Amino acid sequence: MKKEQLDGLVVYGDEYRRENLRYLSNFWPIFERGACCIGRKGDPILAGSPEGALYAREMCPWEDIRNIKEFACVSVPEEINYALATFSSLREILGDTLNGGTKLGVVGKWDMPGPIFDRIRGALPNLEVVEADFILRDLRLIKSENEIACLREAGRLACVGYERLVATALPGNTELQATGAAEGAARSAGAEGIPFTVFGSGSRTNTVIGRPTNKIIRDGDMLMAGLAVQYQGYIATAEYPFVAGKANDEQKRFLSTLFEATNVQLKYLRGGAISGEMVRAVKAVFEARGLKKYDLYPPMHGIGLAEAESPYPDENATYPFRAGMCVNSDISLFGHPTGSNRIEEGFVIREDGCETLTPLIRKVCAAAV
Repeated sequence: MKKEQLDGLVVYGDEYRRENLRYLSNFWPIFERGACCIGRKGDPILAGSPEGALYAREMCPWEDIRNIKEFACVSVPEEINYALATFSSLREILGDTLNGGTKLGVVGKWDMPGPIFDRIRGALPNLEVVEADFILRDLRLIKSENEIACLREAGRLACVGYERLVATALPGNTELQATGAAEGAARSAGAEGIPFTVFGSGSRTNTVIGRPTNKIIRDGDMLMAGLAVQYQGYIATAEYPFVAGKANDEQKRFLSTLFEATNVQLKYLRGGAISGEMVRAVKAVFEARGLKKYDLYPPMHGIGLAEAESPYPDENATYPFRAGMCVNSDISLFGHPTGSNRIEEGFVIREDGCETLTPLIRKVCAAAV
């Protein structure tokens, strides 16, 4: 903040875009909106709403927690009367945060509703509001060993759930039965939440990120299933391609391409390796197998408090991987006649290689060579 000449910082979050707010306050909203307001001096202020106030105190390390009406839990035309609540105001909170200053950085402008941004901008006279997302983006790019430990546990739980998914995704069962078994296993093993489960069988693999339905899984169906598991805010995803029952020769050739590509990618996951070179190496596998036209998007993204975050390289990226980055492979082919599919496994980039965060997926991919 000093470097950017900011007098204060407002970091917004809600139940949908919670990552930056949780990074700074550990608060994970359920229905309400929230913001962590940080001044150049003193402890931060957590602004929220009455229904979540006790929950916020349970989670948040900061003691100054205040309610404002703009962050009420539900959006309805009626004004909700919180008889036991005490409210503050944006004017008061920002005044205390800025301590006489006038330059305010906002993290999450593109996540918050426009009227709330307008109220922040108009809360104080002579207030200069600037976007400051890059500050949190840079902080979150390299993970501490404690963050990596959270991702490692999330990956373990994702593997527990995925193993149950594979065991349940049998001909005759529905897609929802398979995903329900997976989510229940991960939750029972200690998962904080399941951000999503992607599932498609047969022709539904072409949905790319479709949700499970009551469709019955049939023998020979290609199955595309991804399970994202959250632990202490950090999210790891497990996914590998398989067939219900017996795979035919065309399906086997298709799957072998995905496995080949993910093992080629592994060679580039080390500190100093150029990220774009990794992307080009994966794409070269698809081109050699005549499957280039089914390549939908870049084969990797970062992971952390969001399932997909920086780094997100394409073939033109020139920046190197750095030790402490945590990434998720996303080796994908979509629209192929035999079905679509992807592989997702988590890694920690180290100076001399990488560490798997999802050992079950790595074991299957390595054995498929």
